[in-house]
Amino acid sequence: SARQKTIKRELTLDDRTYTIAIAPEGVKVTEKGKRKGREISWRAIVSGDAQLAEDLKISLDALNA
Repeated sequence: SARQKTIKRELTLDDRTYTIAIAPEGVKVTEKGKRKGREISWRAIVSGDAQLAEDLKISLDALNA
């Protein structure tokens, strides 16, 4: 069914192009030309875990800087 298809779009941000894949499982953002991207489930987005995960990543990045 059309509801189960993955929708792909391109986004240019800060002179970089990304592929955004919106799927039944969640959203994946991959920089164009790269294989690995960032993926998050709809459940994490809806529950607020997405913000918690991003806050943790920012904190860890600051510690490693």
